[in-house]
Amino acid sequence: MAEQDALQSAVGAVEDPLLHRTLDSLGMVREVVVGRLGKARIEIALTVPNHPFQDQLVEQITRAAELAGAKTVVVDFTLMTDDERTSLMEQLRPNRDMVGGPGSKTRIIGVSSGKGGVGKSSVTSNLAVALTRMGHSVGVIDADVWGFSVPKMMGADYPPIVIDESMIAPETYGVKVMSMDYFVADDQAVIWRGPMLHKAMEQFLVDVFWDDPDFLLIDMPPGTGDIAISLSQFLPRAQALVVTTPQPAAQRVAKRAALMAEKVNQEVLGVIENMSWFTGDDGKRYQLFGEGGGAALAAEIGVDLLGQIPLVPAMREGADEGRPVVVADPGGEADLAFQQLAEAVVARKPRIRTHPELVIK
Repeated sequence: MAEQDALQSAVGAVEDPLLHRTLDSLGMVREVVVGRLGKARIEIALTVPNHPFQDQLVEQITRAAELAGAKTVVVDFTLMTDDERTSLMEQLRPNRDMVGGPGSKTRIIGVSSGKGGVGKSSVTSNLAVALTRMGHSVGVIDADVWGFSVPKMMGADYPPIVIDESMIAPETYGVKVMSMDYFVADDQAVIWRGPMLHKAMEQFLVDVFWDDPDFLLIDMPPGTGDIAISLSQFLPRAQALVVTTPQPAAQRVAKRAALMAEKVNQEVLGVIENMSWFTGDDGKRYQLFGEGGGAALAAEIGVDLLGQIPLVPAMREGADEGRPVVVADPGGEADLAFQQLAEAVVARKPRIRTHPELVIK
């Protein structure tokens, strides 16, 4: 038979999949009653209507209650009041600071390229999932406001949730995702210029409750335009990864993204060469897009070639189905390449910012 205190503790220790805090710490446990014959009735106050993980919560609460001795479990839901939601977000976000600000542990990494079509979004999505598998908390901002594709590639198919004045980013495969895709209808085009783009990026950085992740990857739009400039102003501590293909022509264009990062004093972590080869049924590697572009770019800008990603059908198929290749083809050569890339990114700690005008003698 379930004891009241044991049942209360077990239910309170369940984690809310939306906010990643225990139900007890969030004040979501309204009532826990132990009835006759081991029947437990539990009432939970949800933070929002249509909670995206309500079914998952029922399963987790039921399992916890049964382990605490309950024979049958009934889970009822109610809603927090507006005042309770405001109080909760003030507790979680007392200062509403921009993600990656002073004192934050978050490493901000912009994934850039000089041109489109090099697979930058695929690299960002798969690198994000690979980092979560290493035990890191990760968020992704799809900053390509004209050609957003990360939510589709990641299968993050429910919209952001608003609690009080904060947006809770959709989460999939352990990665939080924010994109203009959630705010633009399929039959609309984003026809924006500088000020609106600047404001959109600011809202993604300030109004979203990122919860101080270990990594925030930013899928940058191609080139060196308004968004790149705005993000360099918002995130002066950001680092950069440059994506290219093996083709020398792509390498020459990608160099401009690296030069942009250097001009705004952002550390270039390294180069990623995508579509490096295709392995045929005969086991032989075919360089369909040439070879040497990644190594040449890395040497030219004085950084390491951090990874070479093979061209595999599962990459395209997974992107269309919302399953990154590291999920769709575990253990495959692309999965292993992203695992090695994630390890290389983690190993390269941010450089220590210095003041060149100060000299210690």
